[in-house]
Amino acid sequence: MATASAPSLLDPATHAARWIADYRARAIQGDVLGTAPDPAWSAMFEELAAVAGDDLGQARERVQRHAEDIGTGFRIIGESEERPWPLSPVPLLIDAEEWRTIERGIVQRADLLESVIEDLYGDASLVTRGLIPAALVGGSPFFLRPMAGLVPPGGHHLHFIAVDLGRGPTGEWRVLADHLRAPAGAGYALENRLAIARTLGGLQSRLNVQRHAPFFAAFRDGLAAACRRVEPRIGLLTPGRYSASYAEQAHLARYLGFLLVEGADLAALEDKLYIRTIDGMKRVDALWHRIDPRLLDPLAFDSHSHIGVAGLIDAAAAGNVVIANAPGAGVLESAAFGAFLPALATRLLGADLILPNIATWWCGQDRARNEVMDDFDRMLIGPAFGVAPLGLPGGIALHGADITGAARDALLDDMARRPQDYVGQEIVRLSTMPVVTDAGLAARPFTLRVFAARGADGGWVVLPGGFARIAEHPDPRAAVMGEGCWSADVAIHGAETVAPVSLLPPADTIHVRRNPGTLPSRVADNFFWLGRYLERGEALLGIVRVMLGNSIDADAGAALSAETVGRLVGLVVSGGGAPHPATLRRSDLAAFARTAMEDAGWHSVRTINRLARGIGQGSRDRLAADVVRLLDAPYPNKGGMLDRAGSLQRRYAALSGLSAEHMGRTAAWRFHDLGRRLERALSVTRAVRAFGMAQASLDDLSTLLDLADSQISYRQRYLTGIARVPVVDLVALDPGNPRSLAFQICRICEHLAALPVLEDDGMEEPQQVQGSVLTAIVSTATAAALDADILGDVERRLFQLSEAIARRYFLQGAEPLRAAGMTLA
Repeated sequence: MATASAPSLLDPATHAARWIADYRARAIQGDVLGTAPDPAWSAMFEELAAVAGDDLGQARERVQRHAEDIGTGFRIIGESEERPWPLSPVPLLIDAEEWRTIERGIVQRADLLESVIEDLYGDASLVTRGLIPAALVGGSPFFLRPMAGLVPPGGHHLHFIAVDLGRGPTGEWRVLADHLRAPAGAGYALENRLAIARTLGGLQSRLNVQRHAPFFAAFRDGLAAACRRVEPRIGLLTPGRYSASYAEQAHLARYLGFLLVEGADLAALEDKLYIRTIDGMKRVDALWHRIDPRLLDPLAFDSHSHIGVAGLIDAAAAGNVVIANAPGAGVLESAAFGAFLPALATRLLGADLILPNIATWWCGQDRARNEVMDDFDRMLIGPAFGVAPLGLPGGIALHGADITGAARDALLDDMARRPQDYVGQEIVRLSTMPVVTDAGLAARPFTLRVFAARGADGGWVVLPGGFARIAEHPDPRAAVMGEGCWSADVAIHGAETVAPVSLLPPADTIHVRRNPGTLPSRVADNFFWLGRYLERGEALLGIVRVMLGNSIDADAGAALSAETVGRLVGLVVSGGGAPHPATLRRSDLAAFARTAMEDAGWHSVRTINRLARGIGQGSRDRLAADVVRLLDAPYPNKGGMLDRAGSLQRRYAALSGLSAEHMGRTAAWRFHDLGRRLERALSVTRAVRAFGMAQASLDDLSTLLDLADSQISYRQRYLTGIARVPVVDLVALDPGNPRSLAFQICRICEHLAALPVLEDDGMEEPQQVQGSVLTAIVSTATAAALDADILGDVERRLFQLSEAIARRYFLQGAEPLRAAGMTLA
């Protein structure tokens, strides 16, 4: 009999001292932990030991679990599946005094970048005075000529920036890269902090760790202050759920109270920007975008863009929408500009850079090119403008000494033809920090991404910390680190007590509201179809389970008649779930059921689950984590078909329960439930027409009760056996049966009555008219007279109702932009 391992008798302080001593014995020179005792690091490791005992692996698993619970994830470009966010349980600790120097350097750099961008898109005096070569600007693919002469609303090009820093072995910080086009990572910094706070709960008060909330509040207030309206509507523009950092974008939108929008949600009309909502068109005053600026407006930039908004730049030029950051700011991301920023800082700011650049030589100048060629093997050779030149097809900077043979010849030939496409840079060596590996603590090089945002007063606010990226290997050269394989929270600590801060206002100042806010048409569409797909999958699974339990399974007892089985097969085939089997023999039916459940080439249960999962991934800013987790759960592959069907049925039941008991009764929920009810009404209508018509057999009627999940209800009411008229009445016409057609029609009409309308004349809209007609048909029908023609009319009208809902609320295409009654608010 196995026994649990005895708990460690060592206290957390002893564990911490042992880890630190062992780590220092193996750490390389330049590690942040240093060689002298540091109370902050000792306190952090004591907190870690209090959680994990002497097992650092347990600490890593725990913090990873917290990150997954928060919903943190990322996607590699080209992959369809998200990966879990790799978070180290050991945060990077930086003393507040050291951080103040970094903070001043970031603010200085942000001011310099703003000044240069303002000049380049203004009178271009820096170019005319020879301080910036004209080829450096005109040759960059990120210089957007349509922005020349345009003064952004609020007067600023930059509202949010990210800067990558590297710490050298002697403790100095250097700038490795600027991110201005669509800076990513602030959401990950926030999520890292949340996961670490759940893991190391005492660290915040023990080390007086500075909080993140004031930074995000300042950014939100700064964007609002740049808008013309007092209570602006702000959106976070995302490329969609296949974006590499979509999970981060969804988390940020929810945290900041921004609308998470895609280009298809928006429309520019008369130099103003609007979002399509179920209430009509609503003004949008600011966009924080996370897409390539060249794709923002197909009329101004790339005409092939399908994710931008036609006319957006005209709206910005008219001062009606703030774009953060302004398109064209990415011109300063080019590595070549690093060669000129130190001199520009002296000219424009009257001071040297507090955080110096990596030493950079732009090969577009003869003297710099000669220096690069003389020191070729001791430099990094990289692209000047962020795009891959012919001599570096991978687009990644390489150590000159590592470029040999034909690759070296090709690079040198292209550098001779187009030297302006290349830069040479010094090779930077990075400090290391502790990270948990399978073997315990190990030293790994890291970089730090820091964020700055413009506040309400126009000044810059720096996020205290950011996030660290940690390399997988011990090579300390920044050039070979890549994107890193681990991330870490960055804790700025000091002696001063840090007051609790939240993005929420004080409790006694909160204005009570029960309106959940704007519901974009795309979100309504997604929730509607999420409900339909979940109900459709459950209905198809119900058919397969009846088939498996009564006609295929050898232990099921008496089999259904061939006629009843044939009707079950017909329901599956008509829905595209599987091709018609060659015969109704058990072997063919087993293969047929397997196709209907699992074949991705048909509209099977697996396919329907995949469609629902896709919608869930694109709606994670509005769905509970448990719902997303159930939708993301892998398709069951253990046991026989009945076992897998049972597992799926329990999953559907859990999702149905979450939507019924945990979703607020908002318009989003109404669309979700509307989709469910409409799809269930279609399923019941088809089932009654297949199994409840005149001459229906006992097998048919029993199958109908099974498909409608009404066997128990029927037997409680009727003790004399199964008869057609009472079965049809219960399944089709009884408004008290939650699985009946009548019940679905009643709920549909309730939702349609509660959803917004465009006109105030009191007349029903087309979708409401269809609901009223369906109500009249079902409420006046009798079970004895209900025939295929009536049911066919109901099915046809249900499809018409679906089209009417889509046309009214989902606003597909450009036609509804000028539709009568459309509000512009």
